[in-house]
Amino acid sequence: MAHQAAQAHMSSPHPDAIQRMQEPHQMHPDIHQQAIIALQQRRWEQAGALATRVLDRSPQDPDAHYIAGISLLERNENPAALNHLKRAVALDGSRMEFSLLLARAHASLQDYGAALQEAERAMEMAAPEDALAHDTLGVIFSQCHAYTSALASFRSAVGIMPTNDGFRFNLGTTLTFFGKLEEAEQEFEACLAINPHHWKAHHSLAQIRKQTIASNHIERLSRLIAGVAGRVTATTYLNMALAKELEDIGEYEKAFNHYSIGKHAPKALLGYSRERENALFNALACNFPWAGAALPSTGCSEEGPIFIVGMPRSGTTLVDRILSSHPLVHSAGELHNFPSAWKRALGGPGFEMFNPEHISNARDIDWQGLGAAYLASTKPLVGSSPFFTDKLPHNFMYLGYIAMSLPNARIVCVRRNPMDTCLSNFRQLFAPESPYFDYSYDLMDTGNYYVLFDRLMAHWDRTFPGRILQVRYESLVAEQEKNIRKLLSHCGLPWDEACLNFENNTAPVATASAVQVRERIYSSALDRWKRYGTQMDGLKQMLMDAGISCE
Repeated sequence: MAHQAAQAHMSSPHPDAIQRMQEPHQMHPDIHQQAIIALQQRRWEQAGALATRVLDRSPQDPDAHYIAGISLLERNENPAALNHLKRAVALDGSRMEFSLLLARAHASLQDYGAALQEAERAMEMAAPEDALAHDTLGVIFSQCHAYTSALASFRSAVGIMPTNDGFRFNLGTTLTFFGKLEEAEQEFEACLAINPHHWKAHHSLAQIRKQTIASNHIERLSRLIAGVAGRVTATTYLNMALAKELEDIGEYEKAFNHYSIGKHAPKALLGYSRERENALFNALACNFPWAGAALPSTGCSEEGPIFIVGMPRSGTTLVDRILSSHPLVHSAGELHNFPSAWKRALGGPGFEMFNPEHISNARDIDWQGLGAAYLASTKPLVGSSPFFTDKLPHNFMYLGYIAMSLPNARIVCVRRNPMDTCLSNFRQLFAPESPYFDYSYDLMDTGNYYVLFDRLMAHWDRTFPGRILQVRYESLVAEQEKNIRKLLSHCGLPWDEACLNFENNTAPVATASAVQVRERIYSSALDRWKRYGTQMDGLKQMLMDAGISCE
């Protein structure tokens, strides 16, 4: 799961699909036309119901399967959507738009190999002048971590239609992944020249470099904020952007106030509950009551995966860059493959990923099958390297399952000063569609989440002694080579000087640290929380009351 991913309006059906479906439909013209209208108006449930009526009478209708697939995808019923879209492509393999949506469905289920194969088919059929198809392909490639292909597709889309603000934004975002920051800044400014209300572009511009008193966007952001009262999306992105720029020039009190305003705007919509979060973490730990006991090794024996976990914004991307600078290691990025395989192994159709009761009742696990399913899903992403990193930070929630299903996988947990970690989570605007970050919209909720993380990691350490290497971010900054040698040794890797020069690693980075990790290790982020003074007192007291040292 990337913290910042390319955004395109993939939910809208391709115009070619609409045009073809509007041609006379001989068997059910009235129902067919009603379904098309519902599709155009984004009334997904109605479109699906109408498509089902057509399919009841004509089960071989490719358009109806396509409409049903869109409807289900938009309602997050991805497996059912996949079945309809496979049928649509099987019935009419000449339709580029069918293959595009099928690729999207595969990507949503982390079946990246199938998604890439279908995307390549769609690319062969796409007209050279079809900007939307190239942009959509770019998003699919991004979802599949194929960032080089994504960059090429986004460049094509912008080349065909340079006046589309969304295309410029997607290109700018992907250029950031490659460290092409000047080009990215130009694309974001071009996006805003077309549409000054593209709120995400304002936020991305603020993040792309450290602003200065002489060069910043503070006046523009302040002026826009004054005109968006009551508009949640605009309020969130603009205030988070302004807060970051105020922080850059040393205005910490003002910055904190704008972070608070920006994060407060969507908090009520998310309905976050500390009690529900506490129950979830308790359920995860209770499934592994064998602390300190010898556990059977019945999982998949492959040694390739290296899991890098920890609280977000704790240094996991830095550790990933260090490890993936080694010639034997490939960085697969932030993969959702293990949580997806875990859900399938535990749950069946009614299983809810974050339901404590469901987790507590799921005890009969095929450990070897779970490990094999995860490894099979990563094959299209890891190439021929003998080792690969999976650095989804929130895999710390699943470490018991990882340890049992992949007994030879290496596990690294990155720890950072708790105050800096919580502040950095609060300062970051994570992907709003992700299920992992609801805690981050309130500083005290973030503190409570850190306490839960700390307790769960202590449980995993007791249950699987020696499996998890704890890496302190501050120690890595202070004694780089010593700690890198320890890291490589834990991962079974020989020493390589390239790991000391990780800033030369040219692989793309699709996380919130995409800008910072192209620099050498620096100490300016240490003890950042102290710059915010009394505004951090409540958080510090909460952590200390939980027995967590804040120094």
